[in-house]
Amino acid sequence: MFFEPGFLGTRAAFYMDVVTLYFAILPFLLAFSIRQAVVGNITLHYRSQIAVLGLTVLMVILFEVGVRVEGGFVEYVKMSPISYDFLLVFLSVHIFIALLAVGGWIFLIISSYRTYLSEGIGGMEKHRRMGKWIFAALTLTSIMGCSIYAFLFLM
Repeated sequence: MFFEPGFLGTRAAFYMDVVTLYFAILPFLLAFSIRQAVVGNITLHYRSQIAVLGLTVLMVILFEVGVRVEGGFVEYVKMSPISYDFLLVFLSVHIFIALLAVGGWIFLIISSYRTYLSEGIGGMEKHRRMGKWIFAALTLTSIMGCSIYAFLFLM
């Protein structure tokens, strides 16, 4: 089932459709979690951030295993009319932003938890500023990932 045709009506495999759908809704999951902090539900905000981060890491692992088994990026590019050079540069930028975003996200969760334990909710202004940047980077990463899916499987 993992490598069978997907459910989105493209030539992508099932796992690729699952991962792409997840990343398409990721900004909305993050927005829900952020909203919880805004309305004062810090516990749900923290728990949902941990859950979404965990699910995101799981989706990246699923994606990476699937891509490797199916022959890697080069095999996918063969199916696309878009130039290899463009796709390689686009993918490289996507990966760079994604690594910074996820690294920043992990740092933000850990450092904010420590700050919250020592200073309470009052010491979270830096968290709010950094959180906005992380949200923007994760949203951009999601958009770019969905774009790569379109470049490879819809064109």
